[in-house]
Amino acid sequence: MVKNKLIFVFLDGIGMGKEDGYNPFASALMPTLDSLLGGKLVRGTEVYKNNLLVKGIDACLGVSGVPQSATGQTALFTGVNAPEILGHHYPAYPNKELISVINERSIFKYADEQNIKSIFANSYTDGFFKSFDVNTDNYSVTTRCMLAANSKFNTTEDLGRGKAVHWDITNFTLQDTPGNGIPSIVPYMAGQNLLHLATEYDLILYECFLPDLIGHRKDMEKATAFLETFDSFLKGLIDEKSPNVNILISSDHGNLEDLSTGGHTKNLVPLFCLGSLAPEFSSVNRIDQIFDGIFLNL
Repeated sequence: MVKNKLIFVFLDGIGMGKEDGYNPFASALMPTLDSLLGGKLVRGTEVYKNNLLVKGIDACLGVSGVPQSATGQTALFTGVNAPEILGHHYPAYPNKELISVINERSIFKYADEQNIKSIFANSYTDGFFKSFDVNTDNYSVTTRCMLAANSKFNTTEDLGRGKAVHWDITNFTLQDTPGNGIPSIVPYMAGQNLLHLATEYDLILYECFLPDLIGHRKDMEKATAFLETFDSFLKGLIDEKSPNVNILISSDHGNLEDLSTGGHTKNLVPLFCLGSLAPEFSSVNRIDQIFDGIFLNL
């Protein structure tokens, strides 16, 4: 029996909004995604096929207020209802209570315990390693998940060898870094590099927080450019994909889909699964249920 593998693409700040002039998903040229969906990724879009599931799922998790990054990402990568534990949504980086949850049930730690070979595909710069301090309050949930599992961080050397993907997809944020030897890359090739990691690993997680940054700035031009870049990245990710490799895409909260606000939204976030496991995620209705959906099927 061929082993199932899964690539989890986490896009920070992506919701399913109205099809209007404030939603870049409504106007961006995204031929790869549009052809899969038969339309735009907007509010109400649903696809249920043997090898493709697309639906909106809840990021509020029964807690009043607007979803935030620290609690939303903790919910995604531990399967625990983090805002319910705190009693509120918590922004940016996890606090001590959330770090405790992550240390107990990090996605990478849990994968190790289940003998599932996993990797965080993102590359880290030399600056991260030079300033590394486990006691800092300024590490993301994904970095905390790595620390909880004592996992190896990818370097820019790994990135240069095509064994990692930078958070911005194309390496453009590295180009003004003094001494940087990493060239920019077309998004299609970045997608191919991420796909090829499935030859070595069973569970691959990749994070891009660029859409959340753009959403906060309410920049339609950059939002549209990002979505078109992502569509090319997605094409690279699914071209030549083996049948046993599944692509999962979701988010921690809305933002980019409504540029009238410049802040997070309560919109449902997309759950996209391409591959033979797609029907297995049909019962997932909240972001904290994705975790169990992954590990029940790998």
